[in-house]
Amino acid sequence: MNNKLTKLKEKSADIVNITKEKFTKSFDYAKIKSQSVKDKVSFKIREKAILATKARLAENHKTFEDFSDEELEIIISDEERKIKDDLKTKSLVAALAILGLDFLI
Repeated sequence: MNNKLTKLKEKSADIVNITKEKFTKSFDYAKIKSQSVKDKVSFKIREKAILATKARLAENHKTFEDFSDEELEIIISDEERKIKDDLKTKSLVAALAILGLDFLI
């Protein structure tokens, strides 16, 4: 009887461990996917910022060669900030519209 009880406890512990491992793997997968989405969004924002920088420089009859790497990084960062601010504003307007609070817009 004691032997059966010990085997039952061992099997229960094994099942709990397997469940914990699967849960941990699924949580890690979600975490990895979340980071992947963030990286893709950051990459797209960076691409748009570079295009905006090219347009901004073309308006002033300048090229990338006219600036140092640090100066270009500052300009591109500024464009990224503008894009992020624009996305935040559009998201807020969309959320308010969905909620029917268009009088706040």
